[in-house]
Amino acid sequence: MSRIHPTAFVDPHAVLGENVIVGPFSYVGPDVVLGDGCELHSHVTITGPTEVGNENVFYPQCVIGAAPQDLKFKGGPTRVLIGSNNIFREHVTVHRGTEVDLRSEGTTRIGNNSLLMIGVHVAHDSQIGNHVILANNVLVAGHVEIQDCVNVGGASAMHHFVTVGRYAFVGGMTRMTSDVPPYMKISGYNAAVRAVNTEGMRRWQIPGKSIDAVRQAFRLLFGRRAEQAVGQTKEAIARIESNGLIEDQHVRYLVKFLERKTANGVFGRAREQGRQDSQQDRDRFYRADEEEEA
Repeated sequence: MSRIHPTAFVDPHAVLGENVIVGPFSYVGPDVVLGDGCELHSHVTITGPTEVGNENVFYPQCVIGAAPQDLKFKGGPTRVLIGSNNIFREHVTVHRGTEVDLRSEGTTRIGNNSLLMIGVHVAHDSQIGNHVILANNVLVAGHVEIQDCVNVGGASAMHHFVTVGRYAFVGGMTRMTSDVPPYMKISGYNAAVRAVNTEGMRRWQIPGKSIDAVRQAFRLLFGRRAEQAVGQTKEAIARIESNGLIEDQHVRYLVKFLERKTANGVFGRAREQGRQDSQQDRDRFYRADEEEEA
């Protein structure tokens, strides 16, 4: 049986599973679905359309499912889709998608078993995988993809359309304007690749043989400090393909990630090619002041 505090508001059209707790002064709007065992601490706001899986915990001042901060948004029934067993700490915000992102289908997604710490913002149409940790005040712009088992340090920021590859580790206060290779540790203003995320790979029980193979690929791709930009040359990839390292599934995934970025990427971001900005949307915004002056 669910427990709803007398000061909370739950819209009659919301759907609550078993054993849901809604704390003081929290708000659950229409078109919201909360799975079994979800807990909303005090002053949590969840608006719809939003669907939340089981056993998620929302700390005070979270705002989930609000309209996106994007000029493309036309007020349509876009949504947020959240999996199970996630923790949303204080002041986390997650916005719904936009109508024009064909990849996201208008949905901002968060997978399972992730931790979003204080002040994290997840913008419209972003896709966050499973077992992701976003530390305090991480900013995830629109249309970003964060793959599984990624750890992002506090006060880091991602440019829209960036992809962060699986098992990556991002140091605190890192500025990401291009795709982050999987299995790598990056940090700094230019998001330089520093090393292989060996500790993270071990924690996720990736075999030592694969870790060694990724290390060898790292030396070819990022070994010289002058070449530690995220984008790498086709010649380095060709060497990895010719020396047998490509037989390892994790090296193969790393190579495919970089190939997609170099072949299809715009400004170092593979997802940028799917951008759907309309000049008409921008004109409507910037014309407003001109009309007022007239």
